[in-house]
Amino acid sequence: MADTLSTSDPNLFRYRNGLLQIEVPGGVKLEGLDRMRVTLKVELKDSPRPPVRHNLDLYNDNQLEKFIRKVAERMEIGTSVIAASLSELTGLIENYRLEQIKLQQNDVPQAKQLSGAEREMAVQNLNNPNLMQQTMDDLQQSGIQGEAENALILLLAMGSRKCYDPLSVVCLAKSGAGKSYLMEKVASCIPEEDRKEHTQFSGNSFYYYKREEIRGKVFLIEDLDGAQEVLFPIRELQTKKRISKTVTLKDKSGQLRTVTLLVEGPVSVIGCTTREKIYEDNANRAILIYLDGSAAQDERIMRYQKQLRAGLVDWHQEKQLQGKLQDMQRMLQPIKIINPYAPLIELPKEVFKPRRTLPLLLSFIEAITFYHQYQRASKVEEHTGETYIETTGEDIRWAFALLKNVLFRKSDELSGAAREFHQWLEIWDGQTGQKQFYASDIRKTNRIHPRTLNRYLQELTEYGLLQIAGGNRHRTGYAYRLYASKGFEKLQNSIEEQLEKVLENVRSTEAERHSATKKPKSRKVVGQQLDSTATG
Repeated sequence: MADTLSTSDPNLFRYRNGLLQIEVPGGVKLEGLDRMRVTLKVELKDSPRPPVRHNLDLYNDNQLEKFIRKVAERMEIGTSVIAASLSELTGLIENYRLEQIKLQQNDVPQAKQLSGAEREMAVQNLNNPNLMQQTMDDLQQSGIQGEAENALILLLAMGSRKCYDPLSVVCLAKSGAGKSYLMEKVASCIPEEDRKEHTQFSGNSFYYYKREEIRGKVFLIEDLDGAQEVLFPIRELQTKKRISKTVTLKDKSGQLRTVTLLVEGPVSVIGCTTREKIYEDNANRAILIYLDGSAAQDERIMRYQKQLRAGLVDWHQEKQLQGKLQDMQRMLQPIKIINPYAPLIELPKEVFKPRRTLPLLLSFIEAITFYHQYQRASKVEEHTGETYIETTGEDIRWAFALLKNVLFRKSDELSGAAREFHQWLEIWDGQTGQKQFYASDIRKTNRIHPRTLNRYLQELTEYGLLQIAGGNRHRTGYAYRLYASKGFEKLQNSIEEQLEKVLENVRSTEAERHSATKKPKSRKVVGQQLDSTATG
């Protein structure tokens, strides 16, 4: 009978020859080709002798020799027969493992090759004068309900994967608000070969990608709670555009050697979570978007769910729009972007951590410019000969319009969830007209979890928006009095005024540049004009 290895069950390999029968419970791991750690169960065919079970690395000569002697003693057969059988088994497992790795590589989505007509249509769509508004409308008709601005922010961030400094986004909302749904629906408008979707990562998972395997990719993380072990390498990829790690491995001879694992970015990371404060370090490097938790949004989603079950949703149209947006993304090519109005852009003074926020705002403006690359004239840098396109005032206007709420959140001392609760509390308190209230009074109207409610009340108390007016912690609970505060409205008005002032400076400078095109000027002269305008 010929030697055979049955791998029909990946969790239990079976090897047979004329004398021995060997089982491999648990199969073999595909990663780590420098080792072959397995569990073996060896027994003589048609023999009452009990089997020998052992765990070893088939690439480790010392372990293998001890195991061969042990089996020979138990089975009372020659060591050469056992050594030949294990050598044959090792070779068969090697072939199986290599075949499986090749199959996995073939499973990687291949980039779609657009036909001439598809390329022409994609370029025509990218040349639409109302590209941003049309994209927002297409996203809505592709199955997304509401969240128009958030969906466009996500698409632009995912599209920035081909830029030098890609954007990352963290979607924040309470459980069941549709964070993952929104992320997945927008991601379906990105080419499949450019996105990687995972629910959980191991601590070293990012370091074992090939050097350039994830460059320019979008990582979708459904819940950041399942990616806590890789938050540090994610931050490094966002900041340094590369990660490296030095590990010690054994070669085939058993000698230890040091290997440096290097993985290059940049990447765009899109994640979802309910907890804003826990991921603050990562949130500082990402745009934070808060999903709509209103009753009107609930109604929109439930209406779509009912239409979906009733067969009233045009799936064909949704797929067509997703394909349209994918082809447009495929036609976008990496190109250098220069923002001649960057010296004019000033963050509102109320924004916390401006050193982190300003690069995010500038990168978002560049992402909008990148999306409009077919509508921008290509220019050549005199000294380097490098091709680039320039940002326009309209790009900056769109960036301010989309990120206005993000800047509000970046300027607010309260967390987003606590701010929404405070706004609800002001309306509720005005309707009831109570001078003071207890947590139990709130729960009669707002069915919020007691621990969540206590967290909100504590945060509002710490920031002076609530005052403990009486009560007892253990019996009745504290009684609270709400302070009338218009601080957030003043903050909003102040930020809007500052953004409008920046836009006015950009518009006037853009007009001056257009009028100056009649007289040729070097980039150095234009830069001096911008500097003087910014100083003024």
